[in-house]
Amino acid sequence: MLSQRRLFGTNGIRGLVNKELTPELAIAIGSAIGTYLHCGDLLVGYDARTSSPMLAKAVVSGLNATGCSVLFAGMAPTPALQYAVKKHRLDGGVIITASHNPPEYNGIKVLWNDGIEIAREQEIEVENIFFDKKFRYVEWDKIGSVKDLTGIIEEYVEAIKGHVDVAKIASKHYHVVIDAANSVAALAVPKLLRELGCRVTTINANIDGTFPARPPEPRPENLGDLASTVKAMGADLGVAFDGDADRSIFVDEKGEIHWGDKTFALVEKHFLLQNPGEKIVSPISSSTLVKDIADAYCGEIVWTKVGSVIVSHTMKKLGAKLGGEENGGIFYGPHQPVRDGAMATALILGIMAETGKKLSSLLAGLPKYFIEKGTVECPEQLKEKVLERLIEQTRGLNINTIDGVKIWFEDKSSILVRPSGTEPLYRLYAEAKTRRKALRLVQDFILKLKRIINSLKV
Repeated sequence: MLSQRRLFGTNGIRGLVNKELTPELAIAIGSAIGTYLHCGDLLVGYDARTSSPMLAKAVVSGLNATGCSVLFAGMAPTPALQYAVKKHRLDGGVIITASHNPPEYNGIKVLWNDGIEIAREQEIEVENIFFDKKFRYVEWDKIGSVKDLTGIIEEYVEAIKGHVDVAKIASKHYHVVIDAANSVAALAVPKLLRELGCRVTTINANIDGTFPARPPEPRPENLGDLASTVKAMGADLGVAFDGDADRSIFVDEKGEIHWGDKTFALVEKHFLLQNPGEKIVSPISSSTLVKDIADAYCGEIVWTKVGSVIVSHTMKKLGAKLGGEENGGIFYGPHQPVRDGAMATALILGIMAETGKKLSSLLAGLPKYFIEKGTVECPEQLKEKVLERLIEQTRGLNINTIDGVKIWFEDKSSILVRPSGTEPLYRLYAEAKTRRKALRLVQDFILKLKRIINSLKV
């Protein structure tokens, strides 16, 4: 985690608790953050992990030592904490969370005064302060204060309600099953949905930082209990959250689990019907389905590198109102340009209420793609050369090289080949109108990559 003067990964700082991410390290990181932000009023909050209160207190100590005053919000969903920074016009914030990682991990996210995580250029400045130990500690009588900040979940829920037709949703009396992953979604989403007039059933809603019921990553293979509960209870909708509640994966009334590309495309379609000509921001790893919808409903797709922070900052730069990822992250700019699982749930319910259709019917009307994935081991020192060779070999095709190489073919199939940012391998994501074609694309490019890697080893 600390090699080559790097603290931050794709999404904040992550590490194994008390091995890579210790209280001592958290104090130093807090000191670096406080030094970079030049004091001010900062919000601090955390997710449900067993180590989160410990690390939050350590970060607060580092912030106070540099003269920063802390508004301590305690346990809350990440998007609620982000909204609170913006709502209360604070100078920034720090969230203790490892999102979807297993319980033995934790992490630190740094927010700017708009609630968005700081950009990579700002992360580098924090890293330089940390590694050079250029902390700006204040005199004993200038140490920052700590005050509790209450009511942020209520404010967050009210803000979401302001972006949907509450009366129309309430008139449908939807029954929604929530899988809160034993984490912070349980603190906000049931309240929101009840105030939207829904009947709410919860599973895995007791707060438990060991995540006893399922991993905090809401992948289809982890959501069997949610799907069976929706079917057994005859519910209208099921929704599962990750560990910090910024992502949501939906289950239709038939108990079918849908990956995030589909539900984002549904939101995108209805957004463009009301806002033609708008820019839609999405990582290059997203499905061609997202582009199909943009093309069909007069939108303009803007591809980015993989990473939610990059999507947020691209939306901010362009003034875009909608972004989304294939993993269940939906960024609704009129509320806040960050991933927000509760906001996404309200948007889906709003679409169902407006159209009078069930989720299965709404999703059945979207273009259909089959997705296949693969990996190829590749030494770190060869990754750049491999990418150069692959770009050379695919020149002349319809490609995008913003993050690895993505190739679109005339039959609507495509493949993304990109080096992993965390492991010594390449990842492949193919999609096509048939599963056979998607699988063949993966197999073909695995062979192509292996040939390139072997030639570079000679």
